[in-house]
Amino acid sequence: MVNSTNIETPRIGVYICHCGVNIAATVNVKEVVEFVKELPCVVIARDYQYMCSDPGQELIKSDIKEHGLNRVVVASCSPRMHEPTFRNTCEDADLNPYCFEMANIREQCAWVHSGEGATEKAKDLLASAVAKAAFLEPLARKKVAVIPRALVIGGGVAGIYAALEIADKGFETYLVEKEPSIGGRMAQLDKTFPTLDCSACILTPKMVEVERHKNIQLFTYSEVKEVDGYIGNYKVKIRKRPRYVDEDKCTGCGECANACLLRGRIPSEFDAGLGSRSAIYVPFPQAVPLVYNIDANSCIYITKGKCGKYPACKEACPADAIDFEQKEEEIEVEVGTIVVATGYELLDPAGKPEYGYKYDEVITGLEFERLSVASGPTGGKIIINGKEPKEVVFLCCVGSRSHEKGEHEYCSRVCCMYTAKQAHLVREKIHDASVKVIYTDVRAYGKGFEEFYNRVKEEGVEYIRKELEDEIELIKRSEEDENVVVRMISEGNAIEIEADLVVLANAIVPGKDADELAKLLKITRSADGFFLEAHPKLRPLDTFTDGIFIAGCCQSPKDIPDSVAQAVGAAIKASIPLMMGEVEIEPLVASINEDVCVGCRTCEEICPFGALSLEAGVMSVNEVVCKGCGACGAACPSGAISIIHFKDEQIFAQMEAMV
Repeated sequence: MVNSTNIETPRIGVYICHCGVNIAATVNVKEVVEFVKELPCVVIARDYQYMCSDPGQELIKSDIKEHGLNRVVVASCSPRMHEPTFRNTCEDADLNPYCFEMANIREQCAWVHSGEGATEKAKDLLASAVAKAAFLEPLARKKVAVIPRALVIGGGVAGIYAALEIADKGFETYLVEKEPSIGGRMAQLDKTFPTLDCSACILTPKMVEVERHKNIQLFTYSEVKEVDGYIGNYKVKIRKRPRYVDEDKCTGCGECANACLLRGRIPSEFDAGLGSRSAIYVPFPQAVPLVYNIDANSCIYITKGKCGKYPACKEACPADAIDFEQKEEEIEVEVGTIVVATGYELLDPAGKPEYGYKYDEVITGLEFERLSVASGPTGGKIIINGKEPKEVVFLCCVGSRSHEKGEHEYCSRVCCMYTAKQAHLVREKIHDASVKVIYTDVRAYGKGFEEFYNRVKEEGVEYIRKELEDEIELIKRSEEDENVVVRMISEGNAIEIEADLVVLANAIVPGKDADELAKLLKITRSADGFFLEAHPKLRPLDTFTDGIFIAGCCQSPKDIPDSVAQAVGAAIKASIPLMMGEVEIEPLVASINEDVCVGCRTCEEICPFGALSLEAGVMSVNEVVCKGCGACGAACPSGAISIIHFKDEQIFAQMEAMV
C-alpha cells in the first residue's frame, strides 16, 4: 500500500481558513499564520476566508506547482466533512492525496474556547499537524471487483421499493423476508394519511411486481443467518424455514385451512390478535406469495403426530401440496452490496400499567387499524364489547418522548398523524361518536399534514393538551363497568374523561432482532437502538461498513413516503458499485511486522470487522475488510501492528510538537 519511492525532504504548505466568523471570531488567524511560518519544513503559510471554496482550492493547487510542495496542511473544520475535498484538491495538482493532513480548529478550538486560549490552542493544533505531515507517505488505493448482485433484507414497503429499484437497473436481487408474506406493517393498515388512500390498494401492485420481476429472487419465511466478506464480495447464508407446503404446487385455494381441525382457534398475528386463523394459513388475502403455511408450533400433526385419521389439511388439498417431510434449508448467495430494511416493532403498552392496556376497551393504534379495515376481523366495523363505541379517546406519545431513564426520548413521528387519521375514521364510521385526542404537541410536518390536521378538527374532533411530564392514569370504577376513566392534568386542571374506547399511539421501537443483525452485518446502532447512519446529514443511507446501506424505520421512525424515498436512495447507492464493477478501497489499514508478530491471535479476537487471520504462524490483514480503527494495534502485546497513515513515528511527532 505504501509507495516504494523515496520520500523527499518535506516542503509543507499550510492553509488556515477563517470559515467566515466561525473560526476568525475567536482565533486570531493572522497571528497563527505568522507562528506557522516559523515551523520546520514550512515553505509557505496562507489564510483565506473560505478554504473549501473554489478560489481557496485553486490557491492550494497553484502553490503546490509554484513552490514544489510535497505536503499540505489545511486548518479549518471537521476532517469528516472536508478531508475528501482537500485530498481531491491535492490529487488534482498531482500530489498524492495521502500527503495531506488536516487540523480541526473550528469544532475542536474556535467553537469551544474564547480569547487568547483559542488562538494558542490553534497554534498547538497546527504545530502538531505540521509535525505529522513531515512523516506522511504517499499511498495507493486498492481496487476490488464487485459481484453484480444485491441482497435486500426485509420485505416491508422500504424493502420492496429497494429491491425493485435495484432489479429495474438489471441486477439480480435477493429479497429476504422472515414472515410468510412480504408487505410488512403497511399491509396491516386501513388508510394512509393525509390522502386516505387504501393502504392495500397502493401496496399490493408493488408486492405482485416483486414476485413477477425477472431479476428478483424472493425468499419468504427466511432469515439471514451468516454474513462474511466485504464490499463487492459478500457471502450470505439464508435459513429458509419449512412451510410444509410445496410452493410450486399450492394454488392458494384455501381448502386446507377450511379443513383444519384448529380452524378459527389460533390468534392471527396479522390481525394483531383480534382475529383468528387455522394452523395452516396465509396471513392475509393479498399475501405474496399466495402460498399457505403450516404453523409448526400449533399444528396437531407436527406437535402430536396425529390429526384425525389422516392430516385433515393433506386430505383436503386438491393439489397434493402438503408436504410434512419438508426440512429447513440453508441457501448461500454471493452479493456485492446489501440494503437493510428490517422495519420496526411497536412498544408493548402492557409494560406501562398506567395506560390500562389490560382492559378490553383499551387498544393500540395497530389494533384499531385491524378493526377499521374492511378485510379485518370485524369487516371494517369498529366494535368494542359487542357494540359501536360512542365516547372515543386517543392518547398520543405512549412511550415516546419520555425523559425517564431507560425510556424512549425520541419522537415516533407518525403518531400525531395516524391518530388524526383514525379520529377521522371514527367520525366517518360512527357519526354520533364523540372523539377526543389527548396530545402534548401536534407535529404535522409533512406535505399536506397541517391541512389534514385542520380538517379533522373541523370535523368535530376535540384536541385536549397535556404537558409531557403530567401524569395520566386509566382506571375502571368497577370490574363490571364497560367504560374506562382517563384521569389527567390539562392546563393545570385535573379532569376525568369517560370513554368506551381508548386508542394508544404507542411508540415505534427497534426490531427485536436488531442487535443480532447488527452483529451479523458488523454495523452499529445508535443510543436509541436503531441502526446508525455514517453521517446524520451527509451520509444518512450509509453505514460504517462499506457496501451495506439502511432504509426505512430500521434507521429511525418515519412515515411511508420517507421510507420509500430512503429505500430508493439506498438502492441507488447500492447499485453504484454494481454498475462500476469495481470499488476503490482506502489504504488506511493495519500493517503487520512479521518479524515481531508471535501469532498470539489477540488482535483477531478483538477486531470488530473480522479483518485478521493467522497464516503460516503470523497474523495477516485483509486490507479490504480492515477499517483502520486501531483496536488491533492497541491490543497487540508485542507491538507488531501499526496503522498506515497513523504510525508511531507520526503520532509521537504530533505529541512532541504539542508538549
